[in-house]
Amino acid sequence: MKRIFTFVLTAVVALCLTACSVTKIGSSSRKNSLGCSFSSEVRISIDRLEAGGTVKRFGEGIWEIEFSEPNTLSGVKLEFSEGNVAASYKGLSFSVPQSAIPVKAMMLNLIKAVEDNAKLEELTGEESEGMLSIKGNLDGGEYILSVDENGLLSRFEMPNNKLEICFTEIKKMEISSEQPTVEEVTETNSGTETNTTV
Repeated sequence: MKRIFTFVLTAVVALCLTACSVTKIGSSSRKNSLGCSFSSEVRISIDRLEAGGTVKRFGEGIWEIEFSEPNTLSGVKLEFSEGNVAASYKGLSFSVPQSAIPVKAMMLNLIKAVEDNAKLEELTGEESEGMLSIKGNLDGGEYILSVDENGLLSRFEMPNNKLEICFTEIKKMEISSEQPTVEEVTETNSGTETNTTV
């Protein structure tokens, strides 16, 4: 009887340890760099719309995207601040064009997801091939936010909306409060290079 009891107890303990280890596979955490100011080239896919351009985050809730393609959006800039959206083309302001409305909605979702996660001390999600994927929910649906090994934005997806945004050539920016300049800090093998633009 003692042998049977010992065998059953050992089996239960082994099963519990296995179950605990299985739930931890792929789960990881890393530093949070989502709150930094940055500039990045982006490739956007929304259903049948393909677009490209440059996205910048200047501070909490203050973003802009300037399109380089397709032709219907090339040169259009959307600026987001405190829930407001302004559109311009070569310095001329106008209402958000019909062709940019899907991108405007997509950007609002992206901004909400990034700003919510930027408030966390540490990012937690599933680790895969050097990327950390964080899942969450917005009014627009479920999303997956992926960050690289430095905790910087790499990809934003909303599968139900057929949305995918890929970030490349991402650069941290330092914004001076005294002068309206943006300093792009790029890490290189030989050190740090700083380029200042007005």
